[in-house]
Amino acid sequence: MNIKSRSIVVPAFVALAVVLGSVSGSAPRAFAYDEASTSAINVEGSNVILHGFDPIAYFTVGKPVKGKNAYSAEFEGATYHFASAENMKAFQADPAKYAPAFGGFCAMGVALGKKLDVDPSVFEVVDGKLYLNVNADVKKKWVQDIPGNIKTANETWPTIENKAPKDL
Repeated sequence: MNIKSRSIVVPAFVALAVVLGSVSGSAPRAFAYDEASTSAINVEGSNVILHGFDPIAYFTVGKPVKGKNAYSAEFEGATYHFASAENMKAFQADPAKYAPAFGGFCAMGVALGKKLDVDPSVFEVVDGKLYLNVNADVKKKWVQDIPGNIKTANETWPTIENKAPKDL
């Protein structure tokens, strides 16, 4: 008997759907967000965005740094926390420059028509804009075609930004 092995090629979008499906399943998550909220901004119950991480640090030190309640500022309905007064002042001078893309939802998720929470340690700064992802596996897919994914996400965002994640 001659047995031949066969490979099954799974398209990238199917593989990513499996990864994203596991995110929305019952697996424990480090962070939580309101899946029923129609807000265009990914905030916690107290309207804190980025899970309290300092948005300036992504640009200046290249890594997430936890902010402090003592240094906070509001922008477009979200409360941002900062590691220092200097970072808070830099943000207040130009908040749109430092606010995360897609209201702080997962950039790859948005490209796929989903509003997913993020892991603040999984990010890319591209052309001066902060993009976050839900986890490292999703980021691997994101970086395979950053320009294409940004283009798709920018086209998709207006159609989902005011919908609840559970409805997508």
